[in-house]
Amino acid sequence: MSKKVPRESYEKTISFRLKQWLAGTKDPFLDQVEMKPQKAFCETEEEKNRWQAEKQKAVTKIFDKQKNAELHFFRKIYRLVCVIFCVSLVLVLLTGVSYLPPYGHAGNPVNNEVSQRYIENGLQETGAVNIVTGMILDYRAFDTLGESHVLFIATCTVLILLRFDEEKGKKKKWKDGEIASSNMEELCANDRYYEPKNDLILQTVAKILVPPIVIFGIYVILCGHLGPGGGFSGGAIIGAGLILYLNAFGFAKTERFFTARTYKITSFTALACYALCKSYSFYTGANHIESVIPLGTPGAILSSGLIFVLNICVGVVVAGTMYTFYVMFRKGGY
Repeated sequence: MSKKVPRESYEKTISFRLKQWLAGTKDPFLDQVEMKPQKAFCETEEEKNRWQAEKQKAVTKIFDKQKNAELHFFRKIYRLVCVIFCVSLVLVLLTGVSYLPPYGHAGNPVNNEVSQRYIENGLQETGAVNIVTGMILDYRAFDTLGESHVLFIATCTVLILLRFDEEKGKKKKWKDGEIASSNMEELCANDRYYEPKNDLILQTVAKILVPPIVIFGIYVILCGHLGPGGGFSGGAIIGAGLILYLNAFGFAKTERFFTARTYKITSFTALACYALCKSYSFYTGANHIESVIPLGTPGAILSSGLIFVLNICVGVVVAGTMYTFYVMFRKGGY
């Protein structure tokens, strides 16, 4: 048990001086600080009138659009800069167009060796029977990676702009000792009115059509390297099926299997998988290293190397993006 220190000894300690300094009763340089009670602020009528006059003068000077010289000057400069920018942009575009080769010229890109390489060696180099898919997901896979990220960034932008914040959107009113309903509850009530949850015809049609739509979308994605289709078109089909299911059965049932968290996880996983797969392809191709991933037998479902996996990744991103766009514009959240 610690021994009690006398008052005189405690006042000489550093902790006591620090406590006084923090409390504002004693300064280490000025010694004792005289504490005076602060007087209540009282504004005279003359000061009030002067303050109101200065405020009115500032408001009149700033917001008077007819007599504000700075505002008129800014508008003139703004219009002048807009005209200069538009004219410059038109001149740049016209200059670029003037350098384009004439139609039908032998040196045009359509007649160069790139398209010939795609057609003649596409099946052998990519393993994809569908030349378009081989070109998009192998020869030009870097562009497709950028397009997929553009879709993801566009969805994030829509989430930021249209998402309804439940905490900030609440307008609480005190009534009979209880808090009244918030804006979120009102929006849900309105959403119940506009959402045809009890439409028997729509629900019956959705039960019949949604499973074949989703299955067909999966088929288009998985067989994109064998025939017309691929990740973009198959993802759009699946997204349309999800939107139809949402319109028929509402958010409560749809959110049992597809929520905002589901979209974030699937989209991030698909983009990461795409980036890793193509990073491997870019590295091996740039260093002329033989890839260990076989191309398989052309025409088989498990063929074309990484194109099969990349189609699935693109399809997941497109399907989730389409559904998320609709949900955000429809309700402002999942």
